[in-house]
Amino acid sequence: MSGVVAVMRSSHPGPTLTVTVLAVVLGLAVGLDGSRLVVVAIAVLAGQLAIGWSNDLIDADRDRRVGRRDKPIAQGAVRVPVVRALVVIAGVVGVILPFTLSLAAGLAHLALVASGLAYNAGLKSTPASVVPFVVAFGALPAVVTLSTAPPSGPAPWAIGVGAVFGIAIHFTNVLPDLADDARTGVVGLPHRLGRARAGLVAFAALAAGALLSLAGQTLWRGESTPGASAALAVAGASVVVGIAVVGAVAVLRGGSTRLLFRLIMLAALLLVAQLAVGGAALTV
Repeated sequence: MSGVVAVMRSSHPGPTLTVTVLAVVLGLAVGLDGSRLVVVAIAVLAGQLAIGWSNDLIDADRDRRVGRRDKPIAQGAVRVPVVRALVVIAGVVGVILPFTLSLAAGLAHLALVASGLAYNAGLKSTPASVVPFVVAFGALPAVVTLSTAPPSGPAPWAIGVGAVFGIAIHFTNVLPDLADDARTGVVGLPHRLGRARAGLVAFAALAAGALLSLAGQTLWRGESTPGASAALAVAGASVVVGIAVVGAVAVLRGGSTRLLFRLIMLAALLLVAQLAVGGAALTV
C-alpha cells in the first residue's frame, strides 16, 4: 500500500466524501454562487478529513489490539507524525475558510468540527456518544445557508432533519463494529442499547427525518408548494418511511447487520435527496 493511499484510507473516505457531497448539494439547493460553493466544499472536506484522520490516530492502539487490517495507522502503513500534521493542517483550513464567507458560517462550522473531534477524543465511549452527531449534522444546513450573500439563517425544520439524520448515521456506523468495540471498551449509546434497539432507533430517526422534511417543504412559512414539488416530496417521504418499516421488521426478525446497513444507507440517501429539493424552504 502506497503512502498516499494509506493516508487517504485513514481519513474515513466514505463518510468524508458523503458529508462533503451533502454540503455541495445543499449549497446548490440554496443557490450559492460558484466561488462560495467552492469555499464551502473545501472547508467541509478539510473539516471532515481532520475528523477522520484524528479518529484513526486516536484509535490506533485499539484497532491494533483487535487486528483491524483495514486501518493503515494501526498496521504501520503510515507514520503517526505525518497524520498528526495533517490533522492540524486540515483542521486549520476547515475552521478558517468559512469565516471568509460570514462570521456565522464560520462559527457554525467550528461547532461542527469541534463536535467531531470531541466524539473522537472520548464522547464515543459515553452515553452521550450521539450528541456530537446531532450537533454536527444539525449544524451542516446552517453552515450552507449562512454562507449565502447576505447570510440566511437555516429553517428550523432543516436543522431538525440534519439532527435526526445524525442520529441515524451514528447508530448505522456503529452496528458493524459492536463486537470489536465491546472488546476494546468502547461503550457508546448504541452499544448500551444493543443491536436490535440500536437498529430500531436508526430506522425511526430516518422515518422522523423524512416526515419532518416533508412538513418543512410543504408547510414552512404557510406557503403553498407547487404540485410537482409537493408530489415529489410526498413520494420521497413515503419511500423512506417504507424502507424504515421494512428495516424495523428486519431488525425484529434478526436480519443480518449487512442488510440493515444497506437499508439504512438507502433510506439515508433518499432523505438527503429529499432535503436537497427543499431549495428556498431551507432558509428562514
